Amino acid sequence: MPSSIRPQPVVGSPAPSAVFLVATVEPGGESAVRELLGGLAGLVRALGFPHPDGDLTCVAGVGSAAWDRLFGHPKPAELHPFRELTGDRHRAVSTPGDLLLHIRAARQDLCFALTAEILKSLRGAITVQDEVQGFSWFDARNLLGFVDGTENPVGPDASDAALIDEEDPGFRGGAYVVVQKYLHDLDAWEALTVEAQERVIGRSKQNNLELDVPGSHVDVNTVTGPDGEPLEILRAAMPFGRPGRGEFGTYFLAYARTPDVIETMLGRMFLGSPHSGPDPILDYSRAVTGTLFFAPSADFLGSLKS
Repeated sequence: MPSSIRPQPVVGSPAPSAVFLVATVEPGGESAVRELLGGLAGLVRALGFPHPDGDLTCVAGVGSAAWDRLFGHPKPAELHPFRELTGDRHRAVSTPGDLLLHIRAARQDLCFALTAEILKSLRGAITVQDEVQGFSWFDARNLLGFVDGTENPVGPDASDAALIDEEDPGFRGGAYVVVQKYLHDLDAWEALTVEAQERVIGRSKQNNLELDVPGSHVDVNTVTGPDGEPLEILRAAMPFGRPGRGEFGTYFLAYARTPDVIETMLGRMFLGSPHSGPDPILDYSRAVTGTLFFAPSADFLGSLKS
């Protein structure tokens, strides 16, 4: 990607705290959303400047229908509504979402402050469909007790996996984003032995080593290209929960330079493949949301300033 194109902070180190906000744009709210997006970088700087160790960032994504309303044409080549998947046993639902805000920081109060300011500026212009506060859990584990994000690319490989280049030159520096909110049946999961849990995941629970388990979660989500090389995405999933309501989950968010890779993974997970059944983790984790967005470059958002 040319150095002159500035992406949003898609690629970065994992953060201890996050807010995942999905909203729909109300009729007549388009101008307020465009103004917010154009000034988003400045708002993040203003709130984050007094706290240089807070590492406050925000990535904004826009859904297919909202893109038409906000920006018209041209449109990112592969932007489309999230494709619902219904298998014999599991379903990947498609849920409303015009605007995604992925807020990350070293401190939850900074995530809270930025979320509050954004929602204040968009009052009456959007309807919040889902708001999730993510947190780090012990040593980078999810609430199922396994280390998450082990296979994430790093350095230049992360940019190559997540950011568009010459394949859609009008949208260089952008990234496709898929989000899904999963709720876990922890009672059923914790009734399994550790060995049974490891067969589901395909990794050892204690030291995170990959196991040779055909049809496991790791195996199902390993997608290769024509040359046999793994096709990578950049995951930013985090645990969340409300114990008082018995809610324990993982908020899945992944960036990719093409949604086809993520959609292939989801197809294998929910529908199975000629070589394996659906992902066994879905017997214990249920997807309750599903939306596809496009996160344009920082330069694109900056051009919206009035």
